[in-house]
Amino acid sequence: MPSSLLSLGLMSGTSLDGVDAALIRTDGETVAALGAALTVPYPPELRQGLRGVLGGQGPVAAVERALTLFHAEAVRRLLAEAGLTAPQVDVLGFHGHTILHRPQQGETWQIGDGALLAARTGISVVHDFRSDDVRGGGQGAPLVPVFHRALAAGLERPLALLNLGGVGNVTWIGEGEDLLAFDTGPGNALLDDWALRHTGQPLDRGGALAAQGTVQQAAVRAFLDHPYFARRPPKSLDRDDFAALAGRLTEGLSPEDGAATLAALTVAAVAAAAGHLPQPPRRWLVCGGGRHNPVLMAGLAQALAAPVAAVDGEGWNGDALEAQAFAFLAVRSLRGLPLTFPGTTGAPRPLGGGRLSKAG
Repeated sequence: MPSSLLSLGLMSGTSLDGVDAALIRTDGETVAALGAALTVPYPPELRQGLRGVLGGQGPVAAVERALTLFHAEAVRRLLAEAGLTAPQVDVLGFHGHTILHRPQQGETWQIGDGALLAARTGISVVHDFRSDDVRGGGQGAPLVPVFHRALAAGLERPLALLNLGGVGNVTWIGEGEDLLAFDTGPGNALLDDWALRHTGQPLDRGGALAAQGTVQQAAVRAFLDHPYFARRPPKSLDRDDFAALAGRLTEGLSPEDGAATLAALTVAAVAAAAGHLPQPPRRWLVCGGGRHNPVLMAGLAQALAAPVAAVDGEGWNGDALEAQAFAFLAVRSLRGLPLTFPGTTGAPRPLGGGRLSKAG
């Protein structure tokens, strides 16, 4: 096997916004180069289909096929943009879409047909990244920390990388390269769902709705009473774990006040997570869609005791990091390297993962 491979990663996150696709060159331990990346937004009917199968309900097989074919189209578009053909890509890292994540019950389910994707693209596919960790006693999430560590080589430590997708998660990297990672709480999911319900838009673009509202501090205090925030990491969440609680806390609020309060819940969850870190980070670098929301970013800057900035200031593409991570993890899987660790998922020892579906 060559010392470094050209890998294409695909991520469909809990925000339900679309497929992120990204190319990197890596040996699975270091990042040699970051390549082209793009996001292909989901059409409304596929987004609605994915919402309909959350929790493992509804027409899962039909939605899985549609999702897989949409990923194949994302691969086609990225290769065209990069001026590449399928034979030039060594492997695809295909996360699929999480519709169920209950690690305490030993369950995690990412839909997506790796064999169909390999057949449609002509590229071998590594998929099913989380199951081995859950079966081995881990949380199955988060998976990106080992990539964060490789990408952040050379940056001052301790460092915190915060991903604000549908669920928030943090990777803490210590001075000795040690890792701690866990889900902080809701990221954008509650706010996105609120915006959809009250404005018909899939997200609170630019934080415009939240910026006009008043935070209900009593709701924030009640939210932080949830036992999840006191639990020691590693720990992980499903997209909708806080949906019922947030619904009760925002009942009767105006669209603006509800959005402001939900944004404050996300910030409060991150601030609570900071208390679980072994040492205070020198900086917080933020990736994911939440970094585009000025209300969230301003709240984080006020709540955290270290500078907060988007990862784009480091020359990284903050919308592509998770897709890049699964490109990286695919190569680690091919090489038999561990994907998860006691400090990232709570697994009892470093564990591998992924299934290979070969093209042709």
